[in-house]
Amino acid sequence: MPKVKMPKNSPVLDMTPMVDLAFLLVTFFMLTTQFRPDEPVVVDSPSSISEKILPDKVMLVTIDSSGRVFFNLEGKDLRKEMLSQMSAKYGVKFDENETNRFAVMATFGMTVQQLKQYLPLDEMERKDFMKKSMGIPYDSLNNQLGDWIRFGRLADAQSSNGAPIEKDKALRFAIKGDANANYTAIKRVIEVFQEMKVNRFNLVTTLEQNPTIN
Repeated sequence: MPKVKMPKNSPVLDMTPMVDLAFLLVTFFMLTTQFRPDEPVVVDSPSSISEKILPDKVMLVTIDSSGRVFFNLEGKDLRKEMLSQMSAKYGVKFDENETNRFAVMATFGMTVQQLKQYLPLDEMERKDFMKKSMGIPYDSLNNQLGDWIRFGRLADAQSSNGAPIEKDKALRFAIKGDANANYTAIKRVIEVFQEMKVNRFNLVTTLEQNPTIN
C-alpha cells in the first residue's frame, strides 16, 4: 500500500511578544538616557602615540589656545558639595535650582561670581556668555582654580565616608591643553596642581593616526 503523505504546514512564529519587548526597551532608553551637554570650549590637543584611555572618575582642567582655563568634575553629589564649599568661601549664595543646574552642567570657565549669572541662562545664552568669559582665575592673587581643585578633592574624600577606595575607582587628575596654548599658562596650571598637593596627573592628547617608531 502506498504511504500516506501528511500535508506539510509552514511553521508559524508569533512575533508580537518580541515587537512589544523591542518597544519597551526603546522606551526605557529614551526615558533614562541623559545626553551629555555640549562642551563650551573646543581644544585641539597635541598628538601622541599613547593609547591610554582617560578614566571615568577624573578631575579635568582644560586650557584653550588663548590661555583660558576651564574645569570639570563628574558626579552630581561631588559637584553639589564642591559648589557649597566655594559658596561659603567666596560669599556667593546659590539656591537649590542653581545648585541642581550646576550638578549636571558640563565644563565651565568663569569666576564663581560670574557662575551665579551663568547658571540661569539657556543654552544659546550660555554659549555667548562663554565667548566673553576670561576663564577661571588661576594667578597667585586670585587662585580660584586651586580652590576648585581643593574642594573637589575634599568632596571626593567625604563621599567615601572614610572607607578605603579601590585603586581603579580613585579620583584621577588630568590636564587638557590646546596645542597652540601658551607654555606659561600650562606651566602655571601644573604649579596650581602642585600647590594643592597633586603631583600625579595625566596629560590628555590625541592619538596619532599612523604613529611611526624609530
